[in-house]
Amino acid sequence: MADQEDLATDLATDLTPHRRTPDLTSDLASHSTSTVEKGRFISAQCSCGWRGPARRARSKARTDAAEHEESP
Repeated sequence: MADQEDLATDLATDLTPHRRTPDLTSDLASHSTSTVEKGRFISAQCSCGWRGPARRARSKARTDAAEHEESP
């Protein structure tokens, strides 16, 4: 009988909906930017899939990446 009660308790625990709390650190960690050169142009890109416009100035591409990291 105890085995049936344990099984019922385990099943009830498995069916309880799990509430996820937002993890802000994982959101920030998922935005890792870098720059990529292609010929005379350079652009910023992010691990989340975002890609900045092609620039001729490296400083502009780095600024694009920094702005994206601040407000993804």
